Amino acid sequence: MSDNRFTDPAPSAKNVWSGVLFGIGLMALIDEIIFHQLLQWHHFYDRSTPYAGIFTDGLLNAFALFAIVSGLFMFADLHRKHTIHMMRWIASVLIGSGGFQLFDGIINHKVLQIHKVRYGVDILPYDLAWNTFGALLLIAGIVLFLKFKKQYGRRRAEG
Repeated sequence: MSDNRFTDPAPSAKNVWSGVLFGIGLMALIDEIIFHQLLQWHHFYDRSTPYAGIFTDGLLNAFALFAIVSGLFMFADLHRKHTIHMMRWIASVLIGSGGFQLFDGIINHKVLQIHKVRYGVDILPYDLAWNTFGALLLIAGIVLFLKFKKQYGRRRAEG
C-alpha cells in the first residue's frame, strides 16, 4: 500500500503554511492578551492617542484570529486527507511563533519604534528576554524541521 504522505509535495507546503500561520496567530494573540490587555504594558501602535493604540490592538487581534483560523482550516483539511505530518507541523508552528516574536522585537520595537515592550523601566532586560525567547522558538522549530527532513529523506530512500 502506497503512503502518499511521503510522495505528494502539495501537502508538504500546506503542512508548513498551516503551522506557520497558526504559530504567527498564536504568538500575536498571546502578545495581545498578556502584554496589551492584562499587563497593559503597551499597545500595537503607541505613537499617537490611546484611541489609536486600542484601535491598532483590535487590528492585531483580528489579524491573529485570521491567521489561527486559516492555519487550523488548513490543518483540518490535511488531517481529513491523512496527509498531516505532525513533526513538520509542530516545527512550523515554532518557526511561525519565533519569527513573529523576533519580527515584533526587532522591526516593530527597534526599527519602526511603534511600541516598546514596556515603558518607564530599563528596557534592555525586556528587549533581551523578548528577542531571546523568539530566537529560541525559531531555533527549536528549525532544528525540529531539519530532524523531520532527515527522517523524511530516510523514509523516501527506504520506500
